[in-house]
Amino acid sequence: MNAPVLTLAPLIPELILALGAMALLMYGVFTGDRSARTVTWGAVVLLVAAAIAVLALGSAPRTAFNGSFVLDAFARFMKVLAFLGAAVALILSQDFLAREKIEKFEFPILILLSTTGMGVLISAGDLIALYMGLELMSLALYVIASIHRDNARSTEAGLKYFVLGALSSGMLLYGCSLIYGFTGTVSFTGIAAALKGGPIGLGLVFGLVFLIAGMAFKVSAVPFHMWTPDVYEGAPSPVTAFFAAAPKVAAIAIFARALTTGFPGATHQWQQIVVFVSVGSMILGAFAAIGQSNIKRLMAYSSIGHMGFALVGLSAGTAAGVQGVAAYIAIYMIMTLGTFACIIAMRRGDEPVETIEDLAGLSRTNPLMAAALAALLFSLAGIPPLAGFFAKWYVFSAAIEAKLYVLAVIGVLSSVVGCFYYLRIVKIMYFDEPAPAFAPMRVELKAVLVASALFNLLFVFYPAPLVAAAAAAARSLF
Repeated sequence: MNAPVLTLAPLIPELILALGAMALLMYGVFTGDRSARTVTWGAVVLLVAAAIAVLALGSAPRTAFNGSFVLDAFARFMKVLAFLGAAVALILSQDFLAREKIEKFEFPILILLSTTGMGVLISAGDLIALYMGLELMSLALYVIASIHRDNARSTEAGLKYFVLGALSSGMLLYGCSLIYGFTGTVSFTGIAAALKGGPIGLGLVFGLVFLIAGMAFKVSAVPFHMWTPDVYEGAPSPVTAFFAAAPKVAAIAIFARALTTGFPGATHQWQQIVVFVSVGSMILGAFAAIGQSNIKRLMAYSSIGHMGFALVGLSAGTAAGVQGVAAYIAIYMIMTLGTFACIIAMRRGDEPVETIEDLAGLSRTNPLMAAALAALLFSLAGIPPLAGFFAKWYVFSAAIEAKLYVLAVIGVLSSVVGCFYYLRIVKIMYFDEPAPAFAPMRVELKAVLVASALFNLLFVFYPAPLVAAAAAAARSLF
């Protein structure tokens, strides 16, 4: 095999997605929207194939384009999560979009292109690859947020996300230009070498602040969370499920990679910023969700809080902290997809319903759905011995090892406050008078909901595979 082909080997998963998306686009153009179901299943197959390709490339670190693209254990872990999360979100979407009469063949293709951007973003080895990946991921997200064109809330969600996303991209680019100006390089390894041993200038700190601001927008962390509740509520439920899963994985991955590999010499500076963002996200996520009546808005504030918890691990600036972040985001993604399978199944006749009160008495009208959702809500609340408890345990223990005691205490107290709104839903499902029953759950929704609930219940008995994979991922960054 000649050298150019070998150089492109790390990009095989992204090439599978990009070329597959182009092929499905041509198929969709010639067959129309009646082929939407076929295109969707084709996209699911491509995403699973890309995840298998990531694993098949072996465990040795690989680079392409002079280090701009990095495939190491951390990238493998996060890519498999993102690709599988996108595949599950697509499976959840099929029946919902058909019932709402918005089943377009372009939808799975946009998800494929967005996921291609996530792959580039997760493997970014310099600031230019970071920006390219971020934009490729985001541009498709802006479109699918407003995919329901005849719905005012959906188009409003897409417009808000686009305008605020453009603002955050500008801030991130400004930060990148300052960092390049003060270090003379865009590669993370080059920036780390430039910072070694020397003083950290004020201009570089400003660049770092803008870079973190751009990345904080993508993980919907405070104070760049403004878009999240409106977009989660306005976008169709399967789109919201996708937003809550795969893009979060990619964004938290580049957050960890950029700061730990690019700025190890400025850990003290970025640690302060990340601690502030983490505390703000945990507190706002805990308190703002209490008054919500729409379950999708509640999940938006829940996601803001959970990103705050994930950033607790990153704040530590250690391998144990990054291991905690990797394990946390994996468990969070599984919990969230299961919860959204339940939200998508909330239908009466042909109409989707979204208020928390619609779940009243669910234990009597649909005991399986109520039990699985209760397990997921307990896990999101961090109640032992469910997987969500261990996710928080990993990040809090990393923060304590790094002597960030106040941050860990604030995290625990926020978690206690957050328990209220999760347990309130459980109380409504089990103790309130039953509301009219939902339409029967589709098989794929039931499968995702039950699998997610079982993972959360059984994780305590066999956590080793996930923890070991997260530890290997973290070690590759240090």
